[in-house]
Amino acid sequence: MKTKSIVLDNDGNIYVNIGMPTNSCQEKDRQPGSMGIPGCPLLDSAGGIWQFRCDKPDQTYKDGIRYATGLRNVVGLDWNTQNNTLFVMQHGRDQLHDLFPALYNQKQSAEVPAECMYMIRKGDNAGFPFIYYDQIQGKKILAPEYGGDGRKEGSKEYIDPVVAFPGHLAPNGLLFYTGSQFPERFRNGAFVAFHGSWNRTPEKQEGYYVVFVPFENGKPSGNWEVFADGFSGVSEVRSPRQARHRPCGLAQGPDGALYITDDVKGAIYKIEYKQ
Repeated sequence: MKTKSIVLDNDGNIYVNIGMPTNSCQEKDRQPGSMGIPGCPLLDSAGGIWQFRCDKPDQTYKDGIRYATGLRNVVGLDWNTQNNTLFVMQHGRDQLHDLFPALYNQKQSAEVPAECMYMIRKGDNAGFPFIYYDQIQGKKILAPEYGGDGRKEGSKEYIDPVVAFPGHLAPNGLLFYTGSQFPERFRNGAFVAFHGSWNRTPEKQEGYYVVFVPFENGKPSGNWEVFADGFSGVSEVRSPRQARHRPCGLAQGPDGALYITDDVKGAIYKIEYKQ
């Protein structure tokens, strides 16, 4: 899924994700041992966030500004009004073991790379496809397609995530909570809807829940926690087809309730807080 998700800021701009059409910019996409295309020329028109004006019709690529680059695919994004900054959730790359079995075992491939939340400012580069973030080592790691071996660190020119979640959970929704219905600790924090993994074999699949990240002054201020679970309807997911529901989008109602969409059954869930 290569979406064109959007969000507005407070100054009449619209931000559009344009996802990369490949897994890791290989010369032969998803083929074992195929190396990365030097410089990854696809980044000139994909793999980033473009900024457009809200009051200008009939815009094309040339009218937009490449606001940030090095982002494989962003489905969830939102504007943080506390620090007037864009935040995004990136879908990380896949198949480290399948493509480079001499460098990664199946367990490593199931757990890495992280699904990353980034705080984005104009001109930022998150490093895809040249690096990925390994949440276990806590480092930016050089991608195997560009000479990495699972240990070599990537360039420090690339930004770090502000939160690194386990791999392959598929973050499809991001929402900063600005309502007053929920308890005070939720105010200005971030909800993330994880659609659920398909490629964590031999481990069980993960995700299929909504998590909460506390924020203070526009930055994460504590550990993330599972907020709403049980969407899959089964105790253990081995295949995504087993999941009866999969969280996708998030919205906040005028009364401060949280709405969660499910793209398996077409349901919408409403979560309210009542004292």
